[in-house]
Amino acid sequence: QVQLAESGGGLAQAGGSLRLSCAVSGSRFDIRYMAWYRQTPGNQREFIAGITNSGAANYADSVKGRFTISRDIAENTLSLQMSNLNPEDTAVYYCNALGLSSYWGQGTQVTVSS
Repeated sequence: QVQLAESGGGLAQAGGSLRLSCAVSGSRFDIRYMAWYRQTPGNQREFIAGITNSGAANYADSVKGRFTISRDIAENTLSLQMSNLNPEDTAVYYCNALGLSSYWGQGTQVTVSS
């Protein structure tokens, strides 16, 4: 089992920045890919950014150039640096780990005001 715990959400102004973190614990040695998703009420969870164990990252077009995903394997953390935020980025953000199974955190709310 893998446990994920997000932190760092909150309120930001349009044009501002926030940094999300995801603490990884448990049987993390089989994790081969980690990602951030977000979800707004009434919508499906949306892929935002992902990163492999070797550090190769990919992003959704909606956040490319504004968000940066990083992973510190030694510290067992996944991060998402979000810049130039806009109100459309308002959502609950989830950390995901893909190993023998797919694991999810509980989510952290990000609200961007105009």
